[in-house]
Amino acid sequence: MGPPVDPVPAGDIQPDSADVVIVGGGIIGVSTALFLARRGVSVVLCEKGHIAGEQSSRNWGWCRRMGRDPRELPLIVEALRMWGGMDELVGEDVGFRRTGILYLCQDESDVEHHTDWVKSAGEYALDSHMIEGRALAELMPGAQKTFRAALHTPSDGRAEPQKAAPAIARAAQRAGARILLRCAVREVETEGGRISGVVTEKGTIRTSMVVVAGGAWSSRLCRQLGIRLPQLAVRSSVLRTAPVEGGPDGAAWTEGFAYRKRLDGGYTIANGMISYHHLIPDSFRYFADFLPILSREWRSVGLRFGDFVGGPWGLAPSLEGEGSVYERHRTLDPAPATGPLDEARANMEKVFPVMKGVPTVQQWAGFIDATPDAIPVIAPVKSLPGLVLATGFSGHGFGIGPAAGHLVADLVTNDTPLVDPQAFRYERFIDGTKHRPTTGV
Repeated sequence: MGPPVDPVPAGDIQPDSADVVIVGGGIIGVSTALFLARRGVSVVLCEKGHIAGEQSSRNWGWCRRMGRDPRELPLIVEALRMWGGMDELVGEDVGFRRTGILYLCQDESDVEHHTDWVKSAGEYALDSHMIEGRALAELMPGAQKTFRAALHTPSDGRAEPQKAAPAIARAAQRAGARILLRCAVREVETEGGRISGVVTEKGTIRTSMVVVAGGAWSSRLCRQLGIRLPQLAVRSSVLRTAPVEGGPDGAAWTEGFAYRKRLDGGYTIANGMISYHHLIPDSFRYFADFLPILSREWRSVGLRFGDFVGGPWGLAPSLEGEGSVYERHRTLDPAPATGPLDEARANMEKVFPVMKGVPTVQQWAGFIDATPDAIPVIAPVKSLPGLVLATGFSGHGFGIGPAAGHLVADLVTNDTPLVDPQAFRYERFIDGTKHRPTTGV
């Protein structure tokens, strides 16, 4: 069972038409809805389950510029600026704190790797810098292990995934957006070679613009339109602890474990070295697309057999019950990988003995929507006017979410883009562009 998420009141009756329909109620979808509604656009967001039910509430809660792919840096700089004013924007505390993030170095190769990133980031490195010795020890009170060094970004921070997207959604509602819950989009309709509407489980909404922000579901929905979107789901597991005093503030990653302090005083802990991909038809459909990143990340991706026929991405999803596959799978809730989580917790306890004996409150998992180059698609689809994609955030979506939503709104309304969107164009997956992953999922 996923973590408890702050509730969002269900919207009113489904309208007959709207300027824009957004598919998906994760942080990208609700941020897009907020910025469109603030511009006076008639917007309806359709969510098959509840707001932030999938990866938007199941992630680590990091708001990170450090270590980003250079193509994402302009967007995450804007996102962090927005996070700093998020409480004022939405009228609620979403838990954002600039407590800094550490990438802990075990040896000289780690130091070299992170130093190279600082150089490649150029002007976007901002306050990211290498630290060691006393400066590092002061950021890790109670640590019983001395690390060689760390890449530190004081301006990076953390927020609460179970609070943030719901708060943004409620702000979008107050701005005029309609948010429909338990309202799956079964089909996107076209007429004359362009978008003309969506068919939901509650009826049809006429619209000339659809934003697909469906996370791990986006590729399937696009395939119904004849749009080839190479995207795969990667299962990542997380645990949270009860509150504890005397531990480190902020967040850190190193080989064997990652953590971040929670607003409630506990810790979110994960094993950043291993995730899992469940083999499904798309695994073979997009094998060539993902070969470069698989060659780079093969040590950290475990393969498992998925439900090749009847699962949510199978050849013939289960026909039990009524409705579409989206209604039969309201919320993807995979089982956590308890072994890697137990190992991560044990590794953290070796470094921070204060964690010993602190209860584990919950473990969960979620599906990350990954692309072959580990950066998202935020773009209109040229071959189908009226279709805009905002998906494939590859585990980086929570922190970048507010700025991504702003950029989507810019593209929908033809306003000056927040940042140059060229790197996020959809056509890079169909025009022969070679995928260049520089970071992992």
